[in-house]
Amino acid sequence: MTTVPERDAWKALAALVIGFFMILVDQTIVAVATDAFVTQLGASTNQVIWVTSAYLLAYVVPLLFTGRLGDQIGPRTVAIAGLVVFTGASLWCGLAPNVEMLIVARVFQGVGAALLTPQSLSVITRVFAPERRGAAMGTWGAVAGIASVVGPVFGGVLIDAFDWRWIFFVNIPFGVLAVVLVWLWVPVLETRTRSYDVPGIVLSAIGMFLLVFGIQQGESHGWGGTTAALIVAGVVGLAMFVWWQSRVRTEPLVPLRLFRDRNFSIGTFGVSTIGFVTAGTMVPLMFYLQGVKELTPTRAGLMLLPMALVAGVLAPVVGRWADRLDPRIFTGVGYFSFAISLFWLALVMDSQTPVLVLLGPIALMGVANGCVWAPTSSTAMRRLELASAGAGSGVYNTTRQVGAVLGSAAIGALMQARQVAHGDIGQAVADSMFLPAVVVLLGGLVTMAFKTGDQSFAEPATSPAR
Repeated sequence: MTTVPERDAWKALAALVIGFFMILVDQTIVAVATDAFVTQLGASTNQVIWVTSAYLLAYVVPLLFTGRLGDQIGPRTVAIAGLVVFTGASLWCGLAPNVEMLIVARVFQGVGAALLTPQSLSVITRVFAPERRGAAMGTWGAVAGIASVVGPVFGGVLIDAFDWRWIFFVNIPFGVLAVVLVWLWVPVLETRTRSYDVPGIVLSAIGMFLLVFGIQQGESHGWGGTTAALIVAGVVGLAMFVWWQSRVRTEPLVPLRLFRDRNFSIGTFGVSTIGFVTAGTMVPLMFYLQGVKELTPTRAGLMLLPMALVAGVLAPVVGRWADRLDPRIFTGVGYFSFAISLFWLALVMDSQTPVLVLLGPIALMGVANGCVWAPTSSTAMRRLELASAGAGSGVYNTTRQVGAVLGSAAIGALMQARQVAHGDIGQAVADSMFLPAVVVLLGGLVTMAFKTGDQSFAEPATSPAR
């Protein structure tokens, strides 16, 4: 049994990250289209929130299962299915005649994203030789970092040049290309056909749905008794899921032994704080630039260009060095740059602030995005057993998305509360930036506990003849 040749392994990764990039861009690109949804589709504020929330909900709930599904029937098969669903749903979004149909189509986009996302990290773990796996995961992290910041920039240009529908139509050629390349370049990997953990699937889906839906309802409908009941029920459901995973003796959906790996546990927490910050800052920042500073979508998007450019330069460099140097060098710079930039924004943003003043902290956020993704992902996934690659990838991406949902809901609720207190939306947005600053600072402090010095890897995968 032999490893996949390095050239073929990089081709497989390239095919998968096209779709992964597209999915992450779609998570933030709609931030610049909120005004268009209101004026052209007559959407209410709650409906605008659900254009994003529906996607996040459908994305996060199935992730644990779809990670395991790749182990069972093959990551290439699941990735292609995810790309087909996501691309078809993108066409549906662009053709939606009203906001209700757009929300439904966004649900299907989320399902497609959930099918595809875990397969990329799983394939990296299984096809790359040990000494190259860190560089490959660094590339994956670099793509994630760049994608998370270019969405608003790209979206603003498309909306002003064409129409809001083009933020979805643009996915179609890339989706078709990704399907073809995944079919051609991703190898057929060994599968492990065993019984599914049906109770685990049901408990995780119910618990995750109730928790995420409750958080999103709190953002849009207030934090009353019904919302609290949904969140508590979700937490209870997830607690029952963890208990079941500790008891099942066949093939658990989430092998709890994953968390015996100190770096995996730290990495999953760290990436959840990245998700919190990414989802929790883009929408209010774009709302501030368009609603308070009255910039067009293109100008608002271009305000984030320094962040995208800095991240684009740094991320590939950090990716190449992610498995060679102490990861805490990069996570220290990245997470703490995130915290400093957000504290900086919180101190300078108000209704009277010249927009040029914001370019400093926005550029520093580019340093953060360029540094955090690759070392966090590489260090977290480096030593997982190959048999657990899909499950580990599912858990890792689930925590990232749960962080995104928590960030979106928490920032929305905090902005509303501060606006009531101040009567000034600019100051409310500024105050809300303190929360993600504290969260990502905590994430950075935790990553300082990464275990270093032992750079061993799980054994590489084998590749049967195709």
